[in-house]
Amino acid sequence: MKTPKQYQFIIQLGRALHIYGVPSYKIQIYLSEVAQTKGIRGSFMDTPTWINYVFYSENEDESYNHIECVSPGGLNLGALSRAVEITDQVLADKIDFDEASLMLRLVYKQTQKVNHLILSLAFALGAASFNLLMGTNWISCLVAFFMGMLVYGLTYLSNKSKFINNTLEVLAAFVVTIIIGLLSLWLPTLNIPLTILSAIIIFIPGLAITTALEEITYKSLVSGSAKLFDASISLFKQFFGTILGLSVLPLFIDINIEPVVSNLPKWISHSGIPLLAICLLPIFQVRRKDMIYGVLTSIISYSVTVLLASTGILISTFIGSITVVLVSNLFARITQSPRHVFITQGIIMLVPGSKAFIGISTFFLSTPIENASNLGSQITYILMGIIGGLLFSGSFNTK
Repeated sequence: MKTPKQYQFIIQLGRALHIYGVPSYKIQIYLSEVAQTKGIRGSFMDTPTWINYVFYSENEDESYNHIECVSPGGLNLGALSRAVEITDQVLADKIDFDEASLMLRLVYKQTQKVNHLILSLAFALGAASFNLLMGTNWISCLVAFFMGMLVYGLTYLSNKSKFINNTLEVLAAFVVTIIIGLLSLWLPTLNIPLTILSAIIIFIPGLAITTALEEITYKSLVSGSAKLFDASISLFKQFFGTILGLSVLPLFIDINIEPVVSNLPKWISHSGIPLLAICLLPIFQVRRKDMIYGVLTSIISYSVTVLLASTGILISTFIGSITVVLVSNLFARITQSPRHVFITQGIIMLVPGSKAFIGISTFFLSTPIENASNLGSQITYILMGIIGGLLFSGSFNTK
């Protein structure tokens, strides 16, 4: 049976939003608004691995059901922005469903074009800038830069090999740990734990955990629970790769994972935030017109939490997440882009994924990492602050 054109566009739009990493409950809200505006009656459900859309006739005596298996989506903020622009044109009757479907397909094709040089530099600089932010030293920062580039190399190979794709997070953490451990023989000032974390920071699922809790808070229980479990497994896979490497190294060399003295001034450490925000732009494929506003959102997000640090981690994160939403609303009006583009870049500076990784390492390895005390309560407070901020700022109740 051929899918009616008006249904076909909504199905295609939902699939696109799923692929580009929009939370499931927001996809359902948005599709309901689009369908209602175009006079279409329907019910929509999106989960990490399948989508189910039901369309009803006017008298509800007939229905059309579409079920499709899909892979979990990844963040692509540029493609998301373009998809919403196309939908706005449909709602304004500027283009019909056929034109919109063709344009959505073109957007998807554009996402397949990847500049590997820029992405490898983004991974490398992202690792180095996070290392700066953690306040280590120049040697650790330089090693993190090259390890970040190595991690992207493995990511690239994962598209060529099913084995590497299935074991990417474990393999990346293991290889990075082994190489950093060997380098520490010649570089005694190398901060091993934090350099390992910096190298794989792109994989740390802090944002995924936050998104999962956001969905659960909105009562999107199936999708939220699945994403939370998936993010937790991802974190443990990376930890397994790291602990495997740290277990193998002592069989061949004497390795010292004691913390080393940091010699970086505070202002240099804080410069890691704008650098990290810039590195995320090509990774999330942010459009040029949104880039400067995305970086500003990230800087404002982090700055608010630093300025309010004296109030405690819960209050500072809570106010920081509210500020992110308010600033994102302003930038969305200026750029005419979805505010989700800016909220994502702001919230990612608040998420506690790295703290969770450090906490697991400290607990299982008894590794004395600097500033690693009370990490469990810190992670809990940060997550509560982010979710509370999004809740009170009205982020849950809009598309």
